[in-house]
Amino acid sequence: MEEKKSYGHGGARAGAGRPKSDNDSKLYAFRASKDIAEIIEAHENKSKFIQECIANAEERSIASAKEHFASITPAEKVEPLTLPFFDIKVVAGFPIPLNNDEISQDIEILKLLCPHPESSYLIRVQGESMRDADIHSGDILIVDKSNRNPSKSEVAICELNGEYTVKRVERRGDTAYLIPANPEFPEIEITPNDDFSVWGTVTYVIHKPRA
Repeated sequence: MEEKKSYGHGGARAGAGRPKSDNDSKLYAFRASKDIAEIIEAHENKSKFIQECIANAEERSIASAKEHFASITPAEKVEPLTLPFFDIKVVAGFPIPLNNDEISQDIEILKLLCPHPESSYLIRVQGESMRDADIHSGDILIVDKSNRNPSKSEVAICELNGEYTVKRVERRGDTAYLIPANPEFPEIEITPNDDFSVWGTVTYVIHKPRA
């Protein structure tokens, strides 16, 4: 008597199903031109090659930006600093004593000002083109590189033809403009021939109180 073959689906097959990945990784898919595809295909470990290219491009971008600002520091390299925080309202009336440690709690300054330290940088400004936005030469900007689509009210670090600048980006129809916050500086129209990109969006400005 011939033995029947089983075609059941109860067992798991080796290599079947979606590959497991950790929670910190993401899967990307993109279309490459013929020339780029040939370069990628020439490498045995294509994923590693693409990741290294992106990392190298990021390093070159940061190195280029450093030439146009007083300093650039990755937020992750800033040492943690905690300060007492008093969760009370300060009013312009009778003084309120702040010497009661029982109502204070410690907060980490970097986490408060920089919610995405892995993609953020501290940049020291040179120039006064954003003076009326209360951004002055010598101020420190916290810039989030994960946000490259700023609204017209947000301040952005932009790269235009190899030059870096701090401006607002405003679109009027199909044309984008770099908008300063100082009438002594002109608006800059971005043309189709320009090499333009948003490097990141400013999340906080750090400076001393001004008289």
